[in-house]
Amino acid sequence: MRIANLSGRLVLLTDAGWTDVERASRGQFSADPQEIFERWDQFRDWAAQAPSAGDVLLKESELHAPVPRPRQILAIGLNYRDHADESGFAVPEQPPVFTKFVSAVAGPRAEVVLPDGSVDWEVELVAVIGRHAWQVGEDQAWEHVAGLTVGQDISERDLQMSGPVPQFSLGKSYPGFAPMGPYLVTPDEFADPDNLELGCAIDGEEVQKGRTSDLIFSVPQLVARLSAVLPLLPGDVIFTGTPAGVGLGRSPRRFLAEGEELVSYIEGIGEMRHRMVRA
Repeated sequence: MRIANLSGRLVLLTDAGWTDVERASRGQFSADPQEIFERWDQFRDWAAQAPSAGDVLLKESELHAPVPRPRQILAIGLNYRDHADESGFAVPEQPPVFTKFVSAVAGPRAEVVLPDGSVDWEVELVAVIGRHAWQVGEDQAWEHVAGLTVGQDISERDLQMSGPVPQFSLGKSYPGFAPMGPYLVTPDEFADPDNLELGCAIDGEEVQKGRTSDLIFSVPQLVARLSAVLPLLPGDVIFTGTPAGVGLGRSPRRFLAEGEELVSYIEGIGEMRHRMVRA
């Protein structure tokens, strides 16, 4: 199953094309894309038999984040060995966790306003929670994941590394620094949801490419370890980490500049496009 947020309305891909969920369900489900996660199991059952209306013209320019208002955004650092190496850190024994604030959420087609400083890119697989998860075992973790989408953990490195202790959450939470999209795809759509190619390019130059099979802590491991400490709520998102190739790890270092286009993709999900601008 594949869903999207089209100008603030939930749409579903059917055999006949995209359909508006509220209209097709005759009001059984809300048009609000965020609300669907509270009734995810019911929605999945309905979607399996949904009428193939094909009544929506999907314009990529009108796509918004498929999860527009998550209550919790949990992000994982150093979750690929090659990225830990380029960052100068040892491979972690426990997943390093930080947050990105909800006001940073953006859609898959947008301009990103560059603040002063050194703005970096980090393409990531994002897992979205579909069932309340509390002390869930790895073997049950995928049952609590609604779907997967593409994310960018955009980061302003100067603020991130400032102060007596790093300011990860602030440096990664400027407006537009948590784009997601273009679609949310359920795990059953993939031959292997634990092994997907991901990458990104700047003005056509490939800067990152990897596979989620190289994650140190897989999606099931992250759900298990996070839910051992705090409840994961329907509609929460987990940014699972980035492979090597970020600007901070390059020699010389490289950061995003005004006018550049950042294109991010994950196999089987789609791609996002973001243009860098100055205020």
